[in-house]
Amino acid sequence: MKRIEDYVISIPDFPEQGIIFRDVTSVLQDADGFQLAIDRMMEKLEGVSFDVIAGAESRGFLFGAPIAYALHKPFIPIRKKGKLPRETVSIRYELEYDVAELEIHRDAIKPGQKVVLIDDLIATGGTNEAMVKLVESLGGRVVKAVFLMELAGLKGRDRLKDCEVDSVIVYPGK
Repeated sequence: MKRIEDYVISIPDFPEQGIIFRDVTSVLQDADGFQLAIDRMMEKLEGVSFDVIAGAESRGFLFGAPIAYALHKPFIPIRKKGKLPRETVSIRYELEYDVAELEIHRDAIKPGQKVVLIDDLIATGGTNEAMVKLVESLGGRVVKAVFLMELAGLKGRDRLKDCEVDSVIVYPGK
């Protein structure tokens, strides 16, 4: 049986010299790889008490929605600015070379709800930290964040000090 790591294609020197790009699409393109990824991420939630799953556009949707379905939990989309049709709250945050903005429906999280964040990757942690702040702005509490992959050298989990962070695959570098 293959390990989940065997489904991830690593591409050296992309997008620039010295970077190893970890391609999640190679996991999604293989039915066994995709199922294994979902199963391994769900294992990280065993024993965790929570009410809803939230994920950021777009790869958070790809992993979060099937996990929410399998665990019979609501799925809350966190989207790029201007994509949600009802009243939203938003947060602007800095990326490595740019600024981004995420939104969530104002009524998506109820005060006191326990939330699990799901995404494909934690790198610098900026997007993930923004998601936590959005959830907290609505009165929710992120109890755990689960990622398929983590680039530990970028120390993204340091930005998520107040919730448990777990990753299926941890790469030591960037």
